[in-house]
Amino acid sequence: MTISESKINLLRAEQGLTVSELSKRSGISRQNISTIVRRGTCNPLTAAKLAAGLGVPVAEIIKEG
Repeated sequence: MTISESKINLLRAEQGLTVSELSKRSGISRQNISTIVRRGTCNPLTAAKLAAGLGVPVAEIIKEG
Protein backbone atom coordinates (compact mmCIF):
# COMPACT_ATOMS: atom_id res chain seq x y z
CA MET A 1 0.00 0.00 0.00
CA THR A 2 1.40 3.39 -0.95
CA ILE A 3 1.36 5.99 1.82
CA SER A 4 1.63 9.76 1.36
CA GLU A 5 4.49 11.22 3.37
CA SER A 6 3.13 14.75 2.95
CA LYS A 7 -0.37 13.79 4.18
CA ILE A 8 1.01 12.03 7.24
CA ASN A 9 3.30 14.93 8.07
CA LEU A 10 0.49 17.45 7.54
CA LEU A 11 -1.86 15.52 9.81
CA ARG A 12 0.84 15.20 12.47
CA ALA A 13 1.55 18.94 12.28
CA GLU A 14 -2.15 19.85 12.47
CA GLN A 15 -2.50 17.73 15.60
CA GLY A 16 0.83 18.79 17.10
CA LEU A 17 2.04 15.18 17.23
CA THR A 18 5.64 14.06 17.33
CA VAL A 19 6.59 10.72 15.79
CA SER A 20 6.91 9.36 19.34
CA GLU A 21 3.37 10.43 20.21
CA LEU A 22 2.04 8.93 16.99
CA SER A 23 3.92 5.74 17.85
CA LYS A 24 2.14 5.49 21.19
CA ARG A 25 -1.26 6.20 19.62
CA SER A 26 -0.88 3.76 16.75
CA GLY A 27 1.03 0.93 18.42
CA ILE A 28 3.75 1.12 15.76
CA SER A 29 7.34 1.71 16.82
CA ARG A 30 8.84 5.14 16.18
CA GLN A 31 11.50 3.58 13.98
CA ASN A 32 8.90 1.73 11.90
CA ILE A 33 6.87 4.91 11.43
CA SER A 34 9.96 6.73 10.20
CA THR A 35 10.76 3.87 7.81
CA ILE A 36 7.19 3.71 6.50
CA VAL A 37 7.06 7.45 5.87
CA ARG A 38 10.48 7.48 4.22
CA ARG A 39 9.77 4.41 2.09
CA GLY A 40 6.18 5.39 1.35
CA THR A 41 4.82 1.86 1.64
CA CYS A 42 3.40 -0.51 4.23
CA ASN A 43 0.93 -3.35 4.49
CA PRO A 44 -2.80 -2.58 4.85
CA LEU A 45 -2.93 -3.54 8.55
CA THR A 46 -0.09 -1.15 9.38
CA ALA A 47 -1.75 1.60 7.32
CA ALA A 48 -4.95 1.06 9.33
CA LYS A 49 -3.04 1.36 12.62
CA LEU A 50 -1.28 4.50 11.41
CA ALA A 51 -4.56 6.07 10.29
CA ALA A 52 -6.20 5.17 13.61
CA GLY A 53 -3.32 6.82 15.47
CA LEU A 54 -3.95 9.96 13.44
CA GLY A 55 -7.72 9.69 13.94
CA VAL A 56 -8.50 9.57 10.22
CA PRO A 57 -9.76 6.98 7.72
CA VAL A 58 -7.06 5.02 5.86
CA ALA A 59 -8.08 6.80 2.64
CA GLU A 60 -6.72 10.04 4.13
CA ILE A 61 -3.12 8.79 4.17
CA ILE A 62 -3.08 6.85 0.90
CA LYS A 63 -1.11 8.34 -1.95
CA GLU A 64 -3.29 8.99 -4.97
CA GLY A 65 -2.22 8.49 -8.54
